[in-house]
Amino acid sequence: MTEIQYRHQKTSVSLINYSFVWVTYEGRKLLIGQTKELVERLIISKAKQLNCVAIFVVIKPESVYLFLNSHPDLSPKTIARQLKGFASYVIRQKTPALKKFPSIWNRSYLVSTGLVSPEIIQKYIETQV
Repeated sequence: MTEIQYRHQKTSVSLINYSFVWVTYEGRKLLIGQTKELVERLIISKAKQLNCVAIFVVIKPESVYLFLNSHPDLSPKTIARQLKGFASYVIRQKTPALKKFPSIWNRSYLVSTGLVSPEIIQKYIETQV
């Protein structure tokens, strides 16, 4: 687990942590094996490009849970769109079998400041599939 530190900038000091959860299209169990590993690497890589830190990533066959430290200039919406869009694009390029689906991800996502309980995550996933 990454040590969480305040971000010091010229005009601000911040500690902004978000929990994100999103689900695969129609709850399909697509995130297994090499695809699961690739998604994790892509999320961590894109988070770094956005000047964020992926503190931890939990990937299940039908969902992603990400706890992330964010730069103060980024909105949760921007982060979710960038991470989901980038991962979807690369996965579909590297895994032709997934091109048959209209999308890798469900359009929605859950975001909360701080950590989210497993019960909340499970309830969200159940409402999306």
